[in-house]
Amino acid sequence: MALYEHVFLARQDVSSQQVEALVDQYKGVIEANGGQVGRIEHWGLKSLTYRINKNRKAHYALMDIDAPSDAVKEMERQMRFNEDILRFMTVSVEAHEEGPSAMLQKRDRDDRPRGDRPDRGDRGPRRPREDRE
Repeated sequence: MALYEHVFLARQDVSSQQVEALVDQYKGVIEANGGQVGRIEHWGLKSLTYRINKNRKAHYALMDIDAPSDAVKEMERQMRFNEDILRFMTVSVEAHEEGPSAMLQKRDRDDRPRGDRPDRGDRGPRRPREDRE
């Protein structure tokens, strides 16, 4: 069986519980066709670079899949009919990554405190434009 990473974007209107239900639904499709799903990550609600079907944000989810190609094709076919799914992408990989994905590592890095950096407003008064060279 081949290894895949599958990411999909769900509409911003759906709740986190509905996104988990979608993951469970497609996990069932993979398992019914002889595959298995490993790591599942919910990346949360993130802003989109551009609007997709009038949505400015989307729920992101990642699934590591070990399945035959027919199982992945069936899952993608069903995703095309679901109006809650905005986009999806499946990539064949040599091996699944261990530990959290880069997106979760980025989120952990963003949660750290900024430290003793002065505020931008503490620079002092600005000189008039004609005084600057």
